Amino acid sequence: MIAAAFRSSLLTCVLAFAASAQAHDPLSRMLDAAHAQVGVTTVYDPAYRVLDYPGGDVPMDRGVCTDVVIRAMRAAGVDLQVRVHEDMRAHFGRYPAIWGLSRADRSIDHRRVPNLETYFARLGASLPPAADASAYRAGDLVSWRLPRGEPHIGIVSDRRSDDGVRPLIVHNVGAGAQVEDVLFKWPPTGHFRYRAAAFAAQP
Repeated sequence: MIAAAFRSSLLTCVLAFAASAQAHDPLSRMLDAAHAQVGVTTVYDPAYRVLDYPGGDVPMDRGVCTDVVIRAMRAAGVDLQVRVHEDMRAHFGRYPAIWGLSRADRSIDHRRVPNLETYFARLGASLPPAADASAYRAGDLVSWRLPRGEPHIGIVSDRRSDDGVRPLIVHNVGAGAQVEDVLFKWPPTGHFRYRAAAFAAQP
């Protein structure tokens, strides 16, 4: 329990440092914050939780794939909880009608992959999913559908596979935040590129 609390405190400090104006450019802050989750977020936990707003988060030791992205992008100054919630409130009908909801829910909407895919596409951040590793840059977001159809998302790392061919992916697919060679483990279905100008304002 003490070790878990220490890891959570450490990640909080790292994320705060990464978010500071002195800690490189936004993309570097995002990548630093993504990698900092490894070894701290150790539990895959999809349970619904009522979150504070803005800046709400589940406990640092747990989360799902979207939480890796949310935490990393907050370090770059982009709060996806606020961004997705406000856009869904204004344009609810443009988002997937998968969960039987009739209005936006600021505790969960940003934690669902199809909603993030829709939001990034509405920002104009979409790129064609490619089978060529060179098409992916560090900081890009990639989504997949796992073999049983579950949506998944991760962040392209600035680290490479052992053969140097593929960028690794920071993600949580069930064992906590990991950096793994999984870019083409499943066919990519979404590819999104962080651009500061695009993320500076709502669509």
